[in-house]
Amino acid sequence: MWTERLAREIGALVQAEGTTLERALDQMSRAAALGVPGCSAAIVVLWREVEGADGSVRHVVTEYGASHADLSAAFEHQYTTDQGPTVEAVREMRQVRVSDILRESHRWPRYTSMAVQSGDRSSLTLPSLLPGEGADDDRVVTFGVHSGRADSFDENVVAPLTALLAEHAAAALYSVGRAADSARRTAHMRRAMSARAVIDQAKGIIMHARGCDADTAFEALREVAQRNRKRVVDVARDLVRENTGPQQGMRRSGRAGR
Repeated sequence: MWTERLAREIGALVQAEGTTLERALDQMSRAAALGVPGCSAAIVVLWREVEGADGSVRHVVTEYGASHADLSAAFEHQYTTDQGPTVEAVREMRQVRVSDILRESHRWPRYTSMAVQSGDRSSLTLPSLLPGEGADDDRVVTFGVHSGRADSFDENVVAPLTALLAEHAAAALYSVGRAADSARRTAHMRRAMSARAVIDQAKGIIMHARGCDADTAFEALREVAQRNRKRVVDVARDLVRENTGPQQGMRRSGRAGR
């Protein structure tokens, strides 16, 4: 069954090493365009809820992936004019179905012309909350399938199955986001550990040269950094390089030869 195949493809995105949110969204939209009956283009959008200064709430786009450039342009037009099936689906948190945009031009008058130019005659868009805790609770995924033909989607068949895909997409995107966050934290920790190691090396050089303690050596590094408007770790790297690099080795050899 096409839903089972697409659900497996979406789930496989979580297992792919190095998958980013942007890449996952692009792959989901392409898979839907190829796999959903009647669909000629698809778009998956990740939204975040934002509260304005006046207390009003709106959804802003975090990332999105579209299977075709025309649909991407159509979505950006929706976002700019605040009219269209995708923005309505996330704003009202409900399924939005379009049988034929030409027969329903009264729904979004500023979008109708753009929809026709982009080949977006009929569509089915479903929102799904992204699972999460705390700050992640305000994120929503919209999963939209579109067609250049009118009446392409049988609501009784395609709608409930596409809703399941939207839920699979939300779960997969949450996992991809968590994996990306973990990778960023790991990279940050590695950089921090590397910086700590080089600062400790520089402190050791200063302690040996001046006969001072570790705190005094660090203060010396910090003073040089402030004076030169540099980071402490950069000053430390320069000092370590000067005292352990090839030039220092040549100076030592020269002194030994004399």
